[in-house]
Amino acid sequence: MSASPVVGVLALQGAFELHRQVLEGLGARVQLVRRGDQLDDIDRLVLPGGESTTMSMLAERGGLIEPLADFVRSGRPVLGTCAGAILLSAQVLDGRADQRCLGAIDLVTRRNAFGRQVDSFTIDLTIDGLGGAMFPAVCIRAPVIESVGDGVEVLARIDGRPAMARQDAIMVTIFHPELAGDARVHEWFLDS
Repeated sequence: MSASPVVGVLALQGAFELHRQVLEGLGARVQLVRRGDQLDDIDRLVLPGGESTTMSMLAERGGLIEPLADFVRSGRPVLGTCAGAILLSAQVLDGRADQRCLGAIDLVTRRNAFGRQVDSFTIDLTIDGLGGAMFPAVCIRAPVIESVGDGVEVLARIDGRPAMARQDAIMVTIFHPELAGDARVHEWFLDS
């Protein structure tokens, strides 16, 4: 891998531009990903927040589901935030009947479990691995992680439920670290 990793950011819908800005601010080279062949030349991948059913449909229509599944199975690091966490999950509850999940991390997520857009909130979290300092987690129509498999490490919790988790090279958050004004989650992802 090069000294400055090439990070792909899935750019179908959602907060991809904000992730690009944070990652470039940390010195990463960023490739916005809209086609499967663009995954061939990247070292890491971010699946941003947005609307998970729309993201799933656009990925399916664009022929991206299988290339994304191949990428997450490759062992290269992947960060999924909010809707990206849903897409990476093994199962999604309260989604569309045709909504696809990549099964990259042994989680069951529930869409929009914290409520509507007006129910959005920010909460200070302690994240294992960030040295104990609080992280301002921005939750917008956030999913809930209903259950985690045996191989999943929970890194942070909100109201006792997992809010950030990791399994092998896959890391997910139910919150939007790109909105926090704090680049530590992205920095950790780049260093993983």
